[in-house]
Amino acid sequence: MSLITENNKQYYAGSQSFLVTDAGVNSFTTTFDTELVFGSYDPLETSYALNNFKLYTAAAGVLEYTEYIDEYTVTGNTISIDGGLDLNTSLIVQLKTDTGGNFGNRDAYGDTVQENWGSYAYTKLDDIINNFLVAYVGAGKLIPSVKRTDLIFFAKRAMQEFSYDTLKSIKSQELNIPPSLSLPMPQDYVNYVKMSWVDNSGIKHVIYPTTLTSNPYRNPVQDANGIPTQDNFGNNILGTSITEERWDSTKNWQINNALKSDLSPIVDGFGNVQTRSGAYGLDPKLAQVNGWFTINERQNTFSFSNDLVSRLIILEYVSDGLAYDLDTKVPKMAEEAMYAYMSHAIMSTRSGQPEYVINRLSREKTAKLRNAKIRLSNIKLEEISQVMRGKSKWIKS
Repeated sequence: MSLITENNKQYYAGSQSFLVTDAGVNSFTTTFDTELVFGSYDPLETSYALNNFKLYTAAAGVLEYTEYIDEYTVTGNTISIDGGLDLNTSLIVQLKTDTGGNFGNRDAYGDTVQENWGSYAYTKLDDIINNFLVAYVGAGKLIPSVKRTDLIFFAKRAMQEFSYDTLKSIKSQELNIPPSLSLPMPQDYVNYVKMSWVDNSGIKHVIYPTTLTSNPYRNPVQDANGIPTQDNFGNNILGTSITEERWDSTKNWQINNALKSDLSPIVDGFGNVQTRSGAYGLDPKLAQVNGWFTINERQNTFSFSNDLVSRLIILEYVSDGLAYDLDTKVPKMAEEAMYAYMSHAIMSTRSGQPEYVINRLSREKTAKLRNAKIRLSNIKLEEISQVMRGKSKWIKS
């Protein structure tokens, strides 16, 4: 359903060249899969930094390129240069890349090129809608007619539902835990997948959620009788959480009863002194030293145990795939499942439809969704075989 439109130079280096062979030509249309983003032609303007590309020119017979900063405009992927360029001048359009590009002073730094790598594995949501209109809507077809706005709604709903457990919509952020032991949720956060801290070797260590404590949603200030007090507007006066303060001061070894090197006694949360003759009776669910985290619904943050302060962590989380235009793309392995979902959604919300048709579409949707999950699970026989080699080992005590 798609063709490769970029050459190797466009795909890998993010650059496209034009040679002016006609003095009357002043417009140049790029064929990148990436849309050009234009803020300003003037490097002295703040909006110039919004450009996801730079222009370079070289005179005839000269191999040294210089950045082009004279006035020009951009419409779509067409660049129009006021007054045109001299005959036999070479014009280079360089998308921003993390190595700075291949022309001029190599200062076209950004991640535009890298974001485009691997894009052939995906289909844009707008293309999904257009393909559906061609293949499923019309005279003599299952759906005689449908509004495009309805299709957009159902396509977005399918994108959201698939993102939760089918599509590869897991994002990650590398963060440092501040002294406050709290980090805000990402802007497009829906649910967490995994939290890990990273050691000096770059190896991840899983941080587990805990039910040992919680973050209270409200902290009303109480009087001597335990009655919440109110302000002049009749609203409860809120204070700080004592539970969170106590948890922040708790050490990890106090939770898992681990032995300290000096074999000093343990004082538990109730003031009881415990001897350190051994870690007998350890609860297996607490037998880890990677720290803990909770989700603070009051502040919409992640809260961490104090042994993780200043740690480098990786937060992996699920988004719904619709937060940004860049996200609205569907893996080609799930494209057929999207069509099945949209067909069932459209027909099941219309009155007077035969029940057997709705049931057939429902079964088809379920089957194709199952196929998509299997395809996207990315199971490799060689990798499974490598893991299973350890099953032949004897565990000796």
